Amino acid sequence: MDNNYKAGFASIIGRPNVGKSTLMNHIIGQKIAITSNKPQTTRNRIQTVYTSDKGQIVFLDTPGIHKSKNKLGDYMVNVAYKALNDVDVVLWLVEPTTYIGAGEQMIIEQLKKVKSPVILVINKIDTIKKEELLPVIDTYSREFDFAQIIPVSARKEQGLEELIENILNYLPYGVPFYDEDTITDQPERQIVAEMIREKVLRSMGDEIPHGVAVAIDAMKFEGRLCNIDATIVCERDSHKGMIIGKGGSKLKEIGSLARPDIEEMLDCKVFLKLWVKVKKDWRDSDFLMKNFGYNPKDYD
Repeated sequence: MDNNYKAGFASIIGRPNVGKSTLMNHIIGQKIAITSNKPQTTRNRIQTVYTSDKGQIVFLDTPGIHKSKNKLGDYMVNVAYKALNDVDVVLWLVEPTTYIGAGEQMIIEQLKKVKSPVILVINKIDTIKKEELLPVIDTYSREFDFAQIIPVSARKEQGLEELIENILNYLPYGVPFYDEDTITDQPERQIVAEMIREKVLRSMGDEIPHGVAVAIDAMKFEGRLCNIDATIVCERDSHKGMIIGKGGSKLKEIGSLARPDIEEMLDCKVFLKLWVKVKKDWRDSDFLMKNFGYNPKDYD
């Protein structure tokens, strides 16, 4: 191993919907975390691995930091805050605006307790004019002493090479934690469940709130075919009807949208069967949250 090789951990934090998962997916070059235009899409800490001939960055993508309204919300915020510790560098993703609200101030207070260097990543710069960027940088510079401030557009892959170079600068020298083919620590079942949940969020527009989870009941490989049975869990009977749709049309659409993504990830044909169940108020049940992969005790 080259003595100049770098290897370490970088947390990605920020408010909901600032583009954390999109950034990570584009850096890795493969879809791992689900994305949607709805806030609080990511619920768990997702670990992905970027490897080059210069170094290895293990990214921790976290749920958006928000004011929680139930046990699932508490869990998500705890996951995000835990990811600030025991990493080599923290990336705080923000949108290109000069408005710093209560949510951002809450994050700043947490960052003041962090010993690792913090890089401010101003995302979505493709949505503003160049001359509007300097006031944003100036506003945030007055709030916190950042190690670096880097403007990017995750969606258009602008500034990502500079970001990677800067992250590597703050990592220690050492051997890689994972082999070069590894891109995530997420089990296949969990990624499949998340891909289905993403399509529910996208298909339903604003009709269904965030009370949706997906459980993989069975996943069996037979040669070049994978049979998957999955249950979409919602909180109300009325939501169940919406997700199924007239004559099962909406459920069929969700399956049709999810299947190509799953096939690309698994590199085989997929036969996907979906069901819908109602579990009232599951987001406030420790037992049901644990069943769906969100164990509060993991982040106490």
